[in-house]
Amino acid sequence: MRFSRLAPVAAGAVALVAALAKPTPSRADGEAETTALKERCATRLAIAFTGKSASPELAASANPQDGVEALLADPLFFERFARFINSELNPEAGMMPGEDAAYTLTKHVMTDGKLPWKDMFVGAYDVTDAVTPNANGLGYFRSKAWMERYAGNEAQGYRLAAAYRIMQNTTGLELVATTNVEGVDDTAAGRQNVACAGCHYTGWFALDLVAKTLTKTKRDKDGVVTFPANSVDGPQTVLGGKTIANDKELVQALVDSDNFKVNTCRLAFKFLYGRAETTCEGPVFDKCVDAFSSAGTMQSALSTIAKDATFCQ
Repeated sequence: MRFSRLAPVAAGAVALVAALAKPTPSRADGEAETTALKERCATRLAIAFTGKSASPELAASANPQDGVEALLADPLFFERFARFINSELNPEAGMMPGEDAAYTLTKHVMTDGKLPWKDMFVGAYDVTDAVTPNANGLGYFRSKAWMERYAGNEAQGYRLAAAYRIMQNTTGLELVATTNVEGVDDTAAGRQNVACAGCHYTGWFALDLVAKTLTKTKRDKDGVVTFPANSVDGPQTVLGGKTIANDKELVQALVDSDNFKVNTCRLAFKFLYGRAETTCEGPVFDKCVDAFSSAGTMQSALSTIAKDATFCQ
């Protein structure tokens, strides 16, 4: 049998044949893909805000991100967000409702819809298992159960634990405790040792100095805890050179700082994405900080992130 030699086919010709053989997407295919993208966006938004699947109305929306404001007004969102914030601002759940004051006040602030996020920390409230107006309130930081929870056990009554929680709650400060340092006792003098001074006496967050702006813990012979108003040491130079005399001045300075704005958007990002922001998400993060700086509400931070085109990509 005789075989004829086949001439080689040019690569361009092969590509042309392949292109001709590939079916051209139909208009119906394009519409189906667009519909699928919208449904995925609706699902992502609904689960992020409420933990539930998207409603039929949101799933059928021409632009699901237009539904963000409705999601921000959903009671399921209030509950979900309050639980999230409580977990971020406390190391573990409290033993009674008053100890989880962050949960109770978050739900109050978010349900109102127009209250500034700083009200969590400087608002005139008393927080137990409910929120009531109190002219002498300071967010939840002067609420009795919260003060007792973070009273600490420092020998002289300095509320080091409360000082740390106040800064962590407002700015996201994270410190790792070092215990049982050889040769160092747990006293004000011992904490000035080089192994401890970095957290307790230097840096903008110097714990001992910040604690001196708070009322001290007093325990009677029966273990009853009080916080005498006249037990504050007096003005301290903290927070990068600011003179702070009491807890109200401390918290006000913290919520006026750029760190507070950044931490608010960090919390919003973590709630929506389940993680911290990445470097490539810097532009969206900056938009969040700008929006929050202008409006002051947590809703403005969440809305800016959720409405950005990158959230549904």
